Amino acid sequence: MNIEFGLTDDDLVNTKYAPLAALAVHYQRNLILEPLEGVQIPMKKRDFSPASKLTQILLSILGGCVTLSEVNIKLKEEHGLAQVWRWERFADQSSLSRTLDALTLKQIDELGEAVTLIWRSTGQTLQHDWRGYLWLDFDLSGLPCSKQAEESQKGYFSGKKTQPVASWPGSARSSTEKRSGPICFQATDIRSVACNQQC
Repeated sequence: MNIEFGLTDDDLVNTKYAPLAALAVHYQRNLILEPLEGVQIPMKKRDFSPASKLTQILLSILGGCVTLSEVNIKLKEEHGLAQVWRWERFADQSSLSRTLDALTLKQIDELGEAVTLIWRSTGQTLQHDWRGYLWLDFDLSGLPCSKQAEESQKGYFSGKKTQPVASWPGSARSSTEKRSGPICFQATDIRSVACNQQC
């Protein structure tokens, strides 16, 4: 199958997920996701086989869906991306959820074996020269963000105190405080001034 990338007037061909479509073509040509066919899930096949639903779950993760409920929002209307997989459309999120709910412990083990076969065929760790180190670089430190940031939540930063803001009650001036004079000066160390004058 030859796939060309570019903009057309036909909405059935345009997709926001062109890199994911290219990756899908690579997966199909090299039969990378074929081990998912070995996961036997006892379900009726209406529009999609259980293996194609597992593939759609993987595509939803690669497409940036944090939860399965986002499939209806992000991928449901992506007919162009679905056509790369020879589907008319993407499955509804409830159908994908039912597929995952139908997995038994045995099928979860089968899925784990299938995923292991996939990463062994595509991963670089097996080709790594083990005479040296395998460096994994990841950062688990929290980063501050605003309340308007997508998916932001109030969190805890280990060992860090939050700086008070002027609007916080603890940083506001008490109503009983009074200035001692019309002009305020920063306090200095009186002893050093006194010692210098006596010498």
